Amino acid sequence: MGATDTREHIVEAADRLFYENGYAATSFADIAAAVGLSRGNFYYHFKTKDELLGAVIARRLASTEAMLAAWEEGASSPVARIRRFIDILVMNRAKIIAYGCPVGTLCEELAKLDHAAQDDAAAIFGAYRGWLAGEFAALGRAADADSLALHVLMRSQGIATLATAFHDEAIIHREVAALTAWLAAEVGEASRPTPTAPQRPS
Repeated sequence: MGATDTREHIVEAADRLFYENGYAATSFADIAAAVGLSRGNFYYHFKTKDELLGAVIARRLASTEAMLAAWEEGASSPVARIRRFIDILVMNRAKIIAYGCPVGTLCEELAKLDHAAQDDAAAIFGAYRGWLAGEFAALGRAADADSLALHVLMRSQGIATLATAFHDEAIIHREVAALTAWLAAEVGEASRPTPTAPQRPS
C-alpha cells in the first residue's frame, strides 16, 4: 500500500471513529489499530490529532460537495433535489439513531471544546445551506431562499436529534413526511401566479 493510500485509510478510519465515538474520545492508538499501523508509521502521516481532524473535515466537505453535484445531475427539478436532501434522514436512519447526525454531532462537540476547527466543520452545514438556498431561488423564492434553506436544515437537525435521543425510527418517518408536505405547500405557493387586482370599469 502506497503512502497516499495509507493516508486515505487513516482519514477514513478517523472519520468513522470520530462519528461513532466522538473526537475527544478517539485516540491515535484507536485509529492506528483500526488501520493496522504501528504508532511510528501513523505519526509519519499525521503528527497531531488536530491535523487529522482537519483532514477528516476536508474529506466530509468534499464528499458533501460531490453528493450535491451528483444531485444536480441526477434530479430533474429543484423540488426533487430538495427532497433528496430531506430523504437523507430516512436513508441513514440506522446510523442517525445510533450516533446522531455526523455533521451536527461534530459541530456540537467542537463548539463545546471551543476548538479552532469548529468553523471549518460548520462549513459543511454552510455548503448545504448555500445549495438549498440556490434550489429555493430556482423555485422563484429568491427573496426568502436563505430563510427557507435554514428552515429545512433546522428541522432536519431537530428530527435527527430527537430520533437519536428516543432511539425511535418512527420519528424520522413521521417528521420527514411532515417536512415533505411543508415543501409541497411552499412549492404550491411558489408556482401559483400572483393574483392581479380586478380592473375597475372605466
